[in-house]
Amino acid sequence: MNILELIEKRYTAKKYNTDKVLPQEKIEDLKEILRLTPSSINIQPWKFTFVQNPEIKAKLASVSMHNTEKINQAQLLIVFSVADDLDAFQKVVNEFPPARRDWYNQIKANTPETDLKIWLSKQVYIALGVGLTACIALGLDSTAMEGIETDKYQDILNMTAYKPLFAMAVGYGSEDDFNRIEISPKLRRSQESVIETI
Repeated sequence: MNILELIEKRYTAKKYNTDKVLPQEKIEDLKEILRLTPSSINIQPWKFTFVQNPEIKAKLASVSMHNTEKINQAQLLIVFSVADDLDAFQKVVNEFPPARRDWYNQIKANTPETDLKIWLSKQVYIALGVGLTACIALGLDSTAMEGIETDKYQDILNMTAYKPLFAMAVGYGSEDDFNRIEISPKLRRSQESVIETI
């Protein structure tokens, strides 16, 4: 299946099959794929927390607003976090090759901290796109979720230097999921309305 066919097939899972086991090798592939995600100036300001422990996953599910049931059903939850303690992140930056380190330090010196954190957060959204595409390429279903209580996620995961932004449930969609493509066809605006060719 080519990339266009995969994207046409992809949908947001609203209900997961709790019986079908998610192979560990696919989870390991996802880890490596996310590690290889591109970012502006290759800054990589992220942490990806793979939650398979049922107790921790249930705690996170309980502070996930309307996403509780999906998280409890899915066998894997990936939490996408951004560097929030810039002093701690500087230690990571200092290990970069000199040219990249200097580039980041120049950006940091000339950018208000609030704007710098927004820029770093935008990089994590690139990883989410990579993760969603990787899931369908691996034959997995997924659900991107901004509907989480990020401060409570931070506490549950004992994070200090990173701040959770959003999460992604991963597993196999249930056959009776109302959002499956064959039940609810994908709705997108026409190409003419979103693509301009000059």
